[in-house]
Amino acid sequence: MNRLRHFILISLVLVLFGCTHKPTMEPVKIQKDSRIVLVGNNLGSRMMEYGDFDTELQTRFPDYNLFIRNICSPGNTPGFRPHPSRNSPWAFPGAEKFNPEFDINTGSEGHFPTEDEWLIELKPDVILGFFGYNESFRGPEGIEDFKGEIAAFIDHTKSQDYNGGKGTTLVLISPIAFEDLTDKFDLPDGKEFNKNIQLYAAAMQQVAKDKNVPFLDVFDISQKWYEQSSDYLTIDGSQLSEKAYEKFADYLVSSIFGKGEGKASSHKAEIKKAVLEKDWIWTQDFKIPNGVHAYGRRFNPFGPENYPFEIKKLREMGYIRDTAIWKAAKGEFYDLAAMDKNTLKLPEVKTNYDFGQDPNSRYLYGEDALAKFHTAPGYKIDLFASEKEFPDLANPVQISFDSKGRLWVATMPSYPHYKAGDGKPNDKIIILEDTDGDGKADKQSVFADNLHLPIGFEFAPEGVYLSQGKNLVLLKDTDNDGKADHKEVILSGFDDHDTHHAHSAYSMDPSGAILMAEGVFLHTNVETSYGPVRGVNGGFYRYAPQTKKLERVAQVSIPNPWGIATDEWGQTIYLETSGPDVRWMLPGSMKPRYGEANDKSFSLVDENHRVRPTSGLEFISSSHFPDSVQGDYLLNNTIGFLGGKQHTF
Repeated sequence: MNRLRHFILISLVLVLFGCTHKPTMEPVKIQKDSRIVLVGNNLGSRMMEYGDFDTELQTRFPDYNLFIRNICSPGNTPGFRPHPSRNSPWAFPGAEKFNPEFDINTGSEGHFPTEDEWLIELKPDVILGFFGYNESFRGPEGIEDFKGEIAAFIDHTKSQDYNGGKGTTLVLISPIAFEDLTDKFDLPDGKEFNKNIQLYAAAMQQVAKDKNVPFLDVFDISQKWYEQSSDYLTIDGSQLSEKAYEKFADYLVSSIFGKGEGKASSHKAEIKKAVLEKDWIWTQDFKIPNGVHAYGRRFNPFGPENYPFEIKKLREMGYIRDTAIWKAAKGEFYDLAAMDKNTLKLPEVKTNYDFGQDPNSRYLYGEDALAKFHTAPGYKIDLFASEKEFPDLANPVQISFDSKGRLWVATMPSYPHYKAGDGKPNDKIIILEDTDGDGKADKQSVFADNLHLPIGFEFAPEGVYLSQGKNLVLLKDTDNDGKADHKEVILSGFDDHDTHHAHSAYSMDPSGAILMAEGVFLHTNVETSYGPVRGVNGGFYRYAPQTKKLERVAQVSIPNPWGIATDEWGQTIYLETSGPDVRWMLPGSMKPRYGEANDKSFSLVDENHRVRPTSGLEFISSSHFPDSVQGDYLLNNTIGFLGGKQHTF
């Protein structure tokens, strides 16, 4: 109520005095066929989720055939741009002296293009740089390093020829202010954060002025928006909501490029649809899932036979979608499917898979598979659901029973990732239910579809938290019809460089926080309302929905941590799949240092009973099992043993 009264008062003041916020820079002139590239951190990166910036710009300049690409990534600073397939994380020579805490060999390896190589490919006439938020958590003592880094970035950018001698205009954009959400969530009020953010925004502005570079302050205007709005504009204090991004995009375009020349397009909805299609294809290119095979240490021996062709096809599909945007802006018809037929035909991929020639390789279904099981004395295993009755069940990756006894299954037929030219992925979360009490599923419903690699999920009162590539998303069923109808991106910047290592094995701890694991090769950089959270080469995170806080709880060297379990005392153990070991998490939970692994302690599995690879870990706390084994743990094996093992703890 106080917020509403404050909003009404501010609104009256604005009406009475005609107060408006004027842009803090002169508009940048663009011409037909101008190319615009966004670089920087999460504030810029999240624009690809919603498409409003591109849409607004293309709407105002419908005859300009603008080419827009976004190479922002969460966690980026002007000089530090880590990537697991880049041999160096530095965006320009000398950047390491401004970021000494990151000057360490993290084992990144590959031929993913550098920032400059991407810019030479994209040939920008205008570069928009979003920086300052991650750096602000260094506090006042880090301000001189930040000034030096921004200045060196400007000097480097100005010295490059990205577009064949035409010249590139660099525009710097400050971080937004932190919004106080304490009357809704258990979050910081942001007062101390805003002191530092404002300090760093002012430093950016001063350096930009000294270097004669356009600068746009969005710190002050975002604070005014928070004061004037009756609704919250961020989801967690630091990240704009989907609705707020529309407002933000309008302000960016107005401030940087002006209102446009001539008549604006009347086809904004069609433009946005085309923009989102372009951004989806661009994401598969610039942030390609499973990039370890396309650019990284697993490129050989099969990468050269596949990925150069897929990447070329993705580029062609991207250019086609630019054409679709330009046609949409003019109200013209286009047919993407027909246009895509003119792109590169991918060469046939050879496989060493045996399609049933060997009788021992036959895949067993249902009762045939059940007949092959051997159980310990006193135990019995039943068939609950089969792919024959429920074809959507193919390629299950995680299962969980809810409080109603229904089995939720995440399926991913798109594994290991989308292939250029295929239909969009349609992985699902399905719900299997036994309605007649005979111990077998007889009903399926789809909670969510059109997913891509849903390798981890967890229930919560507010919905279902789900791993989606580089994002942690929350799926909600707002009308209680059993199907998710709202998706919110909670955090971005997780790495899916090797998709079967990406954040997964979701498990809730006794506090209601979600533990999640990720494996080797990955370089995660997540921007949160408490500062950036970075991790490399395996370990564990804990996300607390109550406080919206992500922590790196254990950084240990681990290839495939495909199981997390917590006992009745709150002690957590995990699978080291390729080890193959089960380990106690606590010894590895010392405060992590960037790029360095903590000690893993000892294995809990007897040497004579180690099997690999393992997947799935759980403590026994169920009346389906005898009293004598309560507190033991179970794990599954998929090659060496082909079964489930039970261990005392």
